[in-house]
Amino acid sequence: MPFIPHTEEDIREMLAVIGVDSIDELFDEIPPGLRCGTLDKIPEGLSEMEISRLMQARAKEDGQPLCFIGAGAYDHHIPAAVWQLATRGEFYTAYTPYQAEASQGTLQLLYEFQSMMTALTGMDVSNTSLYDGASALAEAVLMAVRANRKSKSKRILVPRTLHPSYRKVVDAIVRNQQIELVEVPYDQVSGRTNLVELDGFSGEDFAALVIPQPNFFGVLEPVDELTDWAHANGMLTIGVVNPLALAILKPPGEWGVDGADICCGEGQPLGAPLASGGPYFGILCSTQKLVRQMPGRIIGRTLDLDGKTGYALTLQAREQHIRRSKATSNICTNQGLVVTAATIHMALLGAQGLERTAAACLASTQKLTEALTSLQGVEPVFEGAVFHEKVLRLPISPKDALKLLAAHNLLGGYDLGGEYPELGNAVLVCATELRTDDDIETYRSKLERVIQTQIQTPCQLKPDW
Repeated sequence: MPFIPHTEEDIREMLAVIGVDSIDELFDEIPPGLRCGTLDKIPEGLSEMEISRLMQARAKEDGQPLCFIGAGAYDHHIPAAVWQLATRGEFYTAYTPYQAEASQGTLQLLYEFQSMMTALTGMDVSNTSLYDGASALAEAVLMAVRANRKSKSKRILVPRTLHPSYRKVVDAIVRNQQIELVEVPYDQVSGRTNLVELDGFSGEDFAALVIPQPNFFGVLEPVDELTDWAHANGMLTIGVVNPLALAILKPPGEWGVDGADICCGEGQPLGAPLASGGPYFGILCSTQKLVRQMPGRIIGRTLDLDGKTGYALTLQAREQHIRRSKATSNICTNQGLVVTAATIHMALLGAQGLERTAAACLASTQKLTEALTSLQGVEPVFEGAVFHEKVLRLPISPKDALKLLAAHNLLGGYDLGGEYPELGNAVLVCATELRTDDDIETYRSKLERVIQTQIQTPCQLKPDW
């Protein structure tokens, strides 16, 4: 998109038409106390060549370490065609498709995204994304409180195995709406939600139960039992899923006897790179009976007067730009560009490609687990099936181990000590389809040296081995 600056002559002509003498006079209604004044700390502008050189130097500082961190953001292969197409001007600069007659291409793509997500999750309807997975769960919680007419409470059961950041974000969004999140403990042998502890809530009034699959530890939850228990106790169920995992796992729409009521999660595994924290996008699907409680946008397909297929925004009465404070959500935009990339990514891979990728990730995690637990003192913390992640206990401090590994260009995992101190020296490791056998052996050998080094001389960074 070309940059078109206003020349001094343009500015003078504009001010003359308006009838003011200067830009400052144009904004004279802004009180002096609110003005930033001069921007003395902003450096002088650089040329395109200088900017390119600066950004390349900054990128080199980051390096290209081997990544074995998961914890909700995953290093996957993204076909080159994905962002080559997504960054075309038609998509890259597209705005909200309010005018259907001028936005058929964008609307069709979003409609196809919805169709793919309902196929992947087994749910009836999907919106066209929210900001990220954590805020998507917050919206799902708000949906459940509005939709569960049987419940008089504003309480939600949330397993402690849910991503800690998701729990914090949801609490920040809903607590001032008098919605209470009640924590459900996990079994420290299996790493799954403790069904015995959950039975202690039987008969109490809760609007919904949140079910992560897989959970933060990478462990697969007993989703059928959890879903049926929630429904038997008058609760809705909210599935929090990794969409890639659904290529090989039972979809939320088939959990238990009746399936989950709402499904949400983070869409980053579908074509979004690890780009220093984002942007990501949240997925949100539900059953047909809850569609009018769903925030965000839904695209519908219809026929025009000539019998040609056309696409348009539907159920718009609930949107902020029409209903303002009466809207079901204050979200009136979405992560459209990343959704575009995700749609292209899924179309290129297809159902079989997604399944092969998920299977390769599963195999890589198993290989990584076997390699690392071959070291003396390294052991798995939980029993049972996992996807992507595995929790391992180290014979040394995870904080020190990860620091030493990072100094040797390897990101070794996520230290669980802050959120789960009861697990001791536990680290969450992950291996996607990008991690080769050589990568895994590199990790094993470096961790072995780190353990030896720390046992002999703790907390000292060593030169290259």
